[in-house]
Amino acid sequence: MNGIPYWRLSNFYFFYFASLGGLMPFWGLYLQNIGFNSQQIGELVAILLVTKLVAPNIWGWVADVSGKYLVWVRWGALLSFISFAGLVLDDSYWWYVFIIALFSFFWNAVLPLIETTTFAYLGDNAKRYSHIRLWGSVGFVFTVIGLGLFFEHFSILWLPYLLLLLFIGIWLSSLIIPEKIVHTSPQEQVSLSQIAFRPEVIALFMVFLLLQMSHSPYYIFYSIYLEDYAYSRDVIGWMWALGVIAEVGLFAISYWLLKRFSLAYLLTFTCLITALRWWLIANFVTSFPILVFAQLFHAISFGLYHAVAIQLIHQYFTGNLKSRGQALYSSISFGAGGALGSYLSGYSWEYLGAHWTYYAAMTLCLVAAAISLIWIRDKHIQDFRF
Repeated sequence: MNGIPYWRLSNFYFFYFASLGGLMPFWGLYLQNIGFNSQQIGELVAILLVTKLVAPNIWGWVADVSGKYLVWVRWGALLSFISFAGLVLDDSYWWYVFIIALFSFFWNAVLPLIETTTFAYLGDNAKRYSHIRLWGSVGFVFTVIGLGLFFEHFSILWLPYLLLLLFIGIWLSSLIIPEKIVHTSPQEQVSLSQIAFRPEVIALFMVFLLLQMSHSPYYIFYSIYLEDYAYSRDVIGWMWALGVIAEVGLFAISYWLLKRFSLAYLLTFTCLITALRWWLIANFVTSFPILVFAQLFHAISFGLYHAVAIQLIHQYFTGNLKSRGQALYSSISFGAGGALGSYLSGYSWEYLGAHWTYYAAMTLCLVAAAISLIWIRDKHIQDFRF
């Protein structure tokens, strides 16, 4: 990877996903500990995600127009740290609503811009993306294991302060990445609507939406779910880590998978395995070996999904749409899908219980698999077989 600042980019991914390693497994537990109920937790997490519908697109448009991305990454990282620090001032529900909305507006803009920068450096080596991205998964593993052990001995009320340290790490790591100015020729200037409203792209985003909706009960309530069944917090941390360790393994071999198999078939396979994962978690929470087996499917439900999705977005959205393509992926998948799933799963968890919530998640995956199988075909996408 000559000419690519491999370790500087990897360092950024490490800190960014390390912060997710604090938010995803422990944020729900923290909110529960300070007195919020399941419905409020679902709403607060939905707010964290709903800004993905707006922020990445605004920041992506600005970055695409300027041709510079790192300067906006740095501002987003710094302002997300400053705004998140406001949480330590009060713990009322409406204060949290305001601060989380403000924080996530900046924080959610950062990742799509760094993805665009990474692909700009990779150029014709786009399929090598996962070799850089896997360091984000390593950061997640370190954090989730470390915090799991930490919270066995110390109060989870320390979580916001520990997250602030990681947010500072994100900002500092953004300062050492050299700017990659992207120029597009007039021939590459394409209207966003020309790509985004193609039937196969609409179907693709629908699959992304449903898959991420299905993950919401896992991201928000999995730690609470395990704690309700008497699993300790260090075990919970290790369970999260196991899933991401499997994800790292997937990223390591994804280059071979993307060369060998159709992206359309891999996407359908991902939907089906994810459905199986939620069914296992719903029915076998008291069986530790089966629960461990289900966690290994994170390699497919997130690792393979993201590797395939990012390649499809990179293929469709080229030229002056590079950053906005990544922003749309983030907005529709993690934003709309995550927010809608979080909001609905909060109510479902409160009134229907854990098992029916995971059954609903499984159903969403099966619908996504049907859409993928029917509409996402090789003939729609150029260069599907590498």
